[in-house]
Amino acid sequence: MSIKHRILGTAGHDNALHVEVDTGQSVERLLFDCGEGCVTELPFADVLATDHLFFSHLHMDHVAGFDSYFRCLFNRTTKPNRIWGPPGTSNTMQHRFQGFLWNLHDEMAGAWHVSDIHPQQICTHRFELGEAFAIAHEEPTPPTMDGMGYTLEVLTMDHRTPSLAYIVRERPRSNLDMSRLAALGLRPGPWVKQLKNSSAIADTLLIDGVAHSTEELRKALLVETPGDSIAYLTDFLLDEAAIDRLAPALHGCRVMICEGQYRHTDIDLAHKHYHMTTVLSATLAKRAGVQELTLFHLSSRYHRDEWLQMLQEARHIFPNTSYPPHWGL
Repeated sequence: MSIKHRILGTAGHDNALHVEVDTGQSVERLLFDCGEGCVTELPFADVLATDHLFFSHLHMDHVAGFDSYFRCLFNRTTKPNRIWGPPGTSNTMQHRFQGFLWNLHDEMAGAWHVSDIHPQQICTHRFELGEAFAIAHEEPTPPTMDGMGYTLEVLTMDHRTPSLAYIVRERPRSNLDMSRLAALGLRPGPWVKQLKNSSAIADTLLIDGVAHSTEELRKALLVETPGDSIAYLTDFLLDEAAIDRLAPALHGCRVMICEGQYRHTDIDLAHKHYHMTTVLSATLAKRAGVQELTLFHLSSRYHRDEWLQMLQEARHIFPNTSYPPHWGL
């Protein structure tokens, strides 16, 4: 497995999710939401190496830690600075960028690309440090959310405002079947890397001086295995219609990170505020056939004993449910 994750923040406070996708050749780092105090839990090097920041929505408890993130990266030029979120993210982020005095910016560089994810399109604007972030430059070609080692699926959910659910899937891996290799009388070599490279256009590969069909070798020797996967779901109404919509998209996902805001006796309150109960989150996990459910984003209205009861209620529906281990619950 090459997707590592860490829940940032503590029980009853703001949370976020940090994800690393390791291809074996590079590591891509993704941050989901940016609650108060969350970024400061990461090593500074990990913050500097972050490739993308994804917002579920723009309520205070998901954005309050952005200043700490921005302070680390405002003038980064070593890689693109990319932010994604629901409609209105570009406008909100421009206000955040301009919430500081910029009087020494003339000779500074650093661009921020902010994308508003609509159900049918993505609208992106670029903001330049050298302009004190004053101008929203429309970018005609939207960037891709996918990385070298993963694909990203986004579903727009209802929190009385659009709230985005994210599913990260590692790209499938091609492995060499050593028994088939031996049966063909071939030995491993540099040609194996060429064979695994799906973009290679050569019709033949030269192995020990003998030409072999690239297509036939791929069919005979390569076994494709599904990659790892993780989902990030928080702050939206989880009724039957939402479960029916999410379950197929989540099918086969290894880890589902999902809010556990309310206990199930407070389901009316959860529906009123367009949130979830731990039982509803567990029901979705069971229906979707995920392997693990990690609950986070707990309401501070409850005490520790109640959080433990909420966990047990979820486990009654989906046994492989837990809180982040470092929470000590």
